Order: sequence, then structure tokens, then C-alpha cells
Amino acid sequence: MNENTDSIISWDKQHTWHPFTQMQAWCAPDHEPLVLVEGQGAILTDSRGRSYLDGNSSIWTNIHGHGHPRIVNAIRQQLDAVAHVSFLGSTNVPAAQLAHQLAALFPEQKLPRTFYSDDGSTAIEVALKMALQFWQLQGEPQRYRIVAFQGAYHGDTAGASSLGGIPLFHERFQRFHFPVERVASLEELVALPAFHQNEVAAIVIEPLIQGAAGMRLWPQGMLAELRNLCDSNGALLILDEILTGFGRTGTLFACEQEHIVPDLLALAKGLTGGYLPLAVTLTTARIFEAFLGKFEEQKTLYYGHSYTGNPVACAAALASLEIFREENVLEKLQTKISFLRELLNDLKSMPHIADIRQCGFIAGIDVRQPSGIPYPWQAQTGARICVAARAYGLLTRPIKDTIVLMPPLCTTEEQLLTAVNAVRQAVLQICGN
Repeated sequence: MNENTDSIISWDKQHTWHPFTQMQAWCAPDHEPLVLVEGQGAILTDSRGRSYLDGNSSIWTNIHGHGHPRIVNAIRQQLDAVAHVSFLGSTNVPAAQLAHQLAALFPEQKLPRTFYSDDGSTAIEVALKMALQFWQLQGEPQRYRIVAFQGAYHGDTAGASSLGGIPLFHERFQRFHFPVERVASLEELVALPAFHQNEVAAIVIEPLIQGAAGMRLWPQGMLAELRNLCDSNGALLILDEILTGFGRTGTLFACEQEHIVPDLLALAKGLTGGYLPLAVTLTTARIFEAFLGKFEEQKTLYYGHSYTGNPVACAAALASLEIFREENVLEKLQTKISFLRELLNDLKSMPHIADIRQCGFIAGIDVRQPSGIPYPWQAQTGARICVAARAYGLLTRPIKDTIVLMPPLCTTEEQLLTAVNAVRQAVLQICGN
């Protein structure tokens, strides 16, 4: 370990506070954090020269790989022009161009309006405030309840946290949350008294797959059925495609697979290719027009962020969309999805693998005792497996004892083979034969 790495680790342990991390263990003298210094394609390199496949796309963000020349050049060119200008009282070229291109991605431009924010959590906050104010402006203030699903994770800001169905993340702050009804299925939704009493403003769901719940798949056809229920009831449908957007499920957006368009769509993470923070909330003309009026009518959506519509981030997002168009990303992805499915099928015979779920280029691998009984949560089996996998060239994180594989879309078949083999060897090392 060189002197510079020693200093970086020392400063980190003295001064930083990492997310979702017990800092006592992190700061322990015998813990050596990875110092990641370089990325190229699907590969990350640390300060000691060790290379790893970016097996969770740097927390589900990176789409086209690190150092992609189109995105890097777009960022550089925009920096030469201007790094940031206010979106309050002015606009900028990349933000207007990006909004135009996003609207064109949906049939008949059903989501023509883009509201910019900073990350997935704030994209959800925007959607919630739009939905609640919409019904007030429509003369239906009794529609103030939000419906979310058990196991959901939509972010950690106050409104987004209200939707969360994972007690570990959200229970401490429950008394401060928005009024939310939580259901496990469409049957429970239909049985809600508030649903029939027209008190539901919006229903929020991660389409096709719940990420932080352990990569749990929704039944096929469920999303289309939910769209029909919203149409019949009048409730707005909010889709959280922060995880699933931009090719992760095999199509550009997960909702395409059930041929539906939501009333509000939250996008972030992969929007810029994973290079810069940027989020959008897309919505319909109907919702947008409800906010139009004279100043004194006070219909304005009073919400925003200092870096709303940041031109450098928007330039990166434009370059990412260009890559999808020019490099046939989705077409090339289909064979990789099939190859990954074959590799994962070979893991199923391992006695410590209880279940494997795949949705496009996303996979969740459940680790259990051979009896099928979960390991004690205190043992941190999933985390230990992921640490062991580093020695075999894979960098990823678990959700409890579910090992997540979600590499950049540029990952090669050879790299996929390395990743799955790393999981196999790490499971054997931690759990035994």
C-alpha cells in the first residue's frame, strides 16, 4: 500500500460518514476500505492495482461503462461553455434538448413534460407533490392518500421514505410520514376502503421488479392490470423506474413490456449513464395543465432545487441517449441476457443457492443454508460472500443474503462468466460445499 493510499484511508476514516454503513466497523484499524481510482468499461481498479468487474454498476447507476468517450466528451464540451446556470428564471440548451428527447421516447408523446431534480428520491418527492396538488386544483382535496407496496423502496427523503415498505430503513421515522396505505397485492388494493371512497391520490410502484426488497419479481401482467385499476378509479399511477430505466430489464423502460404509460414517471440513476447526479419526473399534459393559471390563483408548483436542469448533467444524459441510438445497445443486450440466464441456471444446483431471479440484465441470487433456512442475519453471510468475491474479480453488494448482479450493459460474455464464477467460488468459500 503506497503512502497516498494510507493518507486517503486515514482521512476517510477520520472525516467521512458513508451511507448504509456501520461506521464503527468501517473505522476499525483492521478494516481496509477499497480506494477506487480508475474505471474503464465494466472494470474498476483500486489504488493497489487490483481490478474488478463493476457487478452492481456502482450502485445501479452505470449504464454504458466507465470512461465512455461520448459521455466524457459531452461533459468536457459543456464545461467549456458553462457549468451551471439557474433553471429558475432561465433555461439552457442541454436541458431543453433533453426534455424534448425524453418526451419523444413515449408513444404519442404521452409524457410531454419534464421536471428536473437531483436524484431518485427527489424525483419521487416531485411526483408526490404534483399528485397531491393536482387533486387540490381539481377540487378533490379528499384524494390525499398514497398507496405503496410492501417491500418497496423509493428513497430516503421524507416523502419518498413515507412510501418505503422496509422497516429497517423507514420505521424510525414513521410518525413523520405522509399518509400512506401499504398493500402486498392488487387484491389488497381493491379491498382498501380508501380506494372505493375516492381518497387515493396516486399509487406508486417499481415496475416488474422491486430492487431493495431483494430483486423480487412482480407477476406478469400485474402492471397492466394496475394501470386498468387506476383508470377505472381515477387514481394517478406513479412508476419508479429509477432502477429499471434505461435498458436494465431488456427494454429502454420496464413499462414498455406491458404496453402501458404512467401518469408520472420517475427516472434517475442511469439517466446520465451513471456519470452525474440528475433526475427527472415526467408527466402528462393533463397534470401539467391543471397547474396553469394567473399568478394570483396560486396554482404554481412551488418546488425546486439549486441544481435543477444542470447543463453538464443534461449534456451527459443526451450523450447516453445518443449511445442507445447509435450503438444498438438494446439489440446487443438480448444475447447477453440469454447468456446470463444460462450461467445463472448452472448455479441453481449449489446447495446454498435457494433461488435465483432474473429480470433482463438484473439478477438476485438468494443464499440459504442447505436446509432452506436463512442464515442468521447477524452473520452477514451475503456481505461476507461479496467481500470474498473481490478476490475472484467481482465487486458487488448484497441485499441481506441476496447477491445482486447488475453490471453495466457493455459487459461482455467473458466478463459475465467471470462474475458468475466469482459468486460460485465466494459462496463455496464462505458457506462450504
